[in-house]
Amino acid sequence: MLLIGYARVSTTGQDLETQKEILENEGCKKLFVEKVTGTSTKQRAQLYEAIEFAREGDTLVVTKIDRLARSIMDLNKIVHELAEKGVNVRFVKEDMKFDGSNEGNSLQTLLFNILGSFAQFERDLIVERTTEGRERAKRQGKHMGRPGQDEKTLKRAMKLYNERETNGMSVKDIVKTTGVPRSTIYAKVKEATSNS
Repeated sequence: MLLIGYARVSTTGQDLETQKEILENEGCKKLFVEKVTGTSTKQRAQLYEAIEFAREGDTLVVTKIDRLARSIMDLNKIVHELAEKGVNVRFVKEDMKFDGSNEGNSLQTLLFNILGSFAQFERDLIVERTTEGRERAKRQGKHMGRPGQDEKTLKRAMKLYNERETNGMSVKDIVKTTGVPRSTIYAKVKEATSNS
């Protein structure tokens, strides 16, 4: 009877340490941790390792439902797969435990599906808001993504690149001096070559 913790964040800005701390405080002796999006379970190697590792009578502990899956289909699939192995699943924030013996419990299943649906709905709203914001910014002519190099700096970098034999600078030196990424310099060189 082992408590196994599973923690996941989808971006580098999110905090894995808090999840790990909660799981350790819950008594988890083994942790599986990963940084990967929750929209799909396909790339989640640590999740599969946790499922494989778990034995009958063990409990997989997750801080919140949306850390395990963001889709109700995936959520049900994972929980039922674990239940078939005799492994319980416990969600700390929702204070909910789901196991093989509860599979026939209609109220338990209903609550589980409602909470899972809310997690998916919340995620869909975030995606929708982000998409709307991006579209609005584009309509207003705002640049999305990484800031571009100003033309003057780019011209300076290309001048230094073209004068490498006389100035003795390497591409690395030019990148350091101007701040223009190596990939941008090479893209401009390629562009110039194909145009000549």
